[in-house]
Amino acid sequence: MKKTLLKTLLMVAVLLMIPTFVHAAPSTAGANDLIPNIDIQIGGGGESNPEQASSSVQLLLLFTVLSIAPAILLLMTCFTRIIVVLSFVRTALATQQMPPNQVLIGIALFMSFFIMAPTFTQVNTVAIQPYMAGKITQEQAFDKGVVPLKTFMLKQTREKDLALFLGYMKAEKPKKIEDVSLLALVPAYAISELKTAFQIGFMIFIPFLVIDMIVSSVLMGMGMMMLPPVMISLPFKILLFIMVDGWYLIVKSLLLSF
Repeated sequence: MKKTLLKTLLMVAVLLMIPTFVHAAPSTAGANDLIPNIDIQIGGGGESNPEQASSSVQLLLLFTVLSIAPAILLLMTCFTRIIVVLSFVRTALATQQMPPNQVLIGIALFMSFFIMAPTFTQVNTVAIQPYMAGKITQEQAFDKGVVPLKTFMLKQTREKDLALFLGYMKAEKPKKIEDVSLLALVPAYAISELKTAFQIGFMIFIPFLVIDMIVSSVLMGMGMMMLPPVMISLPFKILLFIMVDGWYLIVKSLLLSF
């Protein structure tokens, strides 16, 4: 399962873009026709080939959509919640750029792979492998592949957020997972994740805020109003975070929240 995780993640990005090209693809029976043929000619001036022009446009659209595929995948996984919570931890500690952004993003990415592994494995089993074996069509692969992603997102999406976008689209209430539109589900899932992440961040801020208040009160009582309280409270914050094994608790809370 772990060996095919990265391969599955890349194939999911391609599956998400399949509907753009399903109806525009030329209907041929050969397996090699999955990749459009492009001939680059300089000069010439003969009659134009509509099929070649259509294939060129399809390939151009494919590269354009794949360029934004990472952003789409980040909004359809648990990455948003994890990176926001980790950013709240750094802000609450007031350690400026420690840990660096690269470290936080790396942790968030690998935690996302770990949490989403069962979902990606299911996508690989029901959609990618049958499609690569030629057992199902592109449209069928897309329909089957998005179901595990929709199931994951719906578990984390609040009904009120989903109803907001469905109401704006004037769409009927879906009766099953397959009927839920990704156009409404993805933004609803994103704002639900942001709300959950901010709730976790609020709980993280409370103990550090208490330390700041205590240090400020002590400094004012001693008449040391010119000394920044942050300089004194920072070591105590780090000491508290180390004593309670803060990173372990944060990661454990994130894992249990999904």
